[in-house]
Amino acid sequence: MPKPRKRLVSLEDTPYYHCISRCVRRAFLCGQDAVTGLDFSHRRDWIVARMHGLAEVFALDICAYAIMSNHYHLVLHLDPDRAAGWSDQEVAQRWLKLFKGPDLVREWLGGEHLDAAQLQWVSDLLTLWRERLFDLSWYMRCLNESIARMANREDHCRGRFWEGRFKSQALLDERALLACMAYVDLNPIRAGLARTPEHSDYTSIRERIRAPLANPLQPFNDQTADREGVPYAYQDYLQLVDWLGRAIHPHKKGRIADATPPILNRLGMDRQVVLDFVGCKTKRWVSALGPAERMRALAQSIGARFIKGVALGARLCPERG
Repeated sequence: MPKPRKRLVSLEDTPYYHCISRCVRRAFLCGQDAVTGLDFSHRRDWIVARMHGLAEVFALDICAYAIMSNHYHLVLHLDPDRAAGWSDQEVAQRWLKLFKGPDLVREWLGGEHLDAAQLQWVSDLLTLWRERLFDLSWYMRCLNESIARMANREDHCRGRFWEGRFKSQALLDERALLACMAYVDLNPIRAGLARTPEHSDYTSIRERIRAPLANPLQPFNDQTADREGVPYAYQDYLQLVDWLGRAIHPHKKGRIADATPPILNRLGMDRQVVLDFVGCKTKRWVSALGPAERMRALAQSIGARFIKGVALGARLCPERG
């Protein structure tokens, strides 16, 4: 039985999460439909635009994404401290960009006089909205529901567009984050849809390469004094993704056979374990990824007896000496 989302998300343990949503129908509703011959690739533009638009409203950052023909991946960084710093007026204005909201809140924003009971009701509602604006489920709900409505309107039909609820995977340290971001950015290459990361359409790495200083994604930052942003050097990440992309396809022209990027040595990541993970040899889905000790701590935080994937986490993110 699926676990409630609140038992899978623990901001005390990590702010980073990998999410996947997949189309419910067998047709490729975000790409080329092999049955009808119709091309729905433009729907990927819908997802990217909505994804970035919502990130400007919510207190979160997009670290990586890949929009495939019938599913998409997102790596998100949730930032409750950012939401805590917003004024009540800003919280209301942000929420009302997404939903109509009650008239009483609009009256309060307009400076109309409210009695004590009305002010308390508005205050309680704003507290709820503030929490929702850094909530993973609310972000994914706002993203998926709007895309489903647009697609159903285009198809002149009703019903589900996405399979059930989205999957989420907690990323418990920087090595898990790095491996998962590379996994997401390499999706088109693994699927045979692109030869290089810079030509992988609808991926975060292509967006970063095309506009390294002017994209809305969470920036890289390897400065020890300031840990805001993805904790890696941008150049190292590009080299890592390029190397993993070559290593996944050993017979590909231009393969770097024996190269090992410095970042793997620095972080103590095992070359073959990372290759197996990025190359999809590790098939079983796990609800969290990171060092074994942090996965056990997450299980304790969310009230679970155990979390699947402890063995994988121990291999991918071994304890540092």
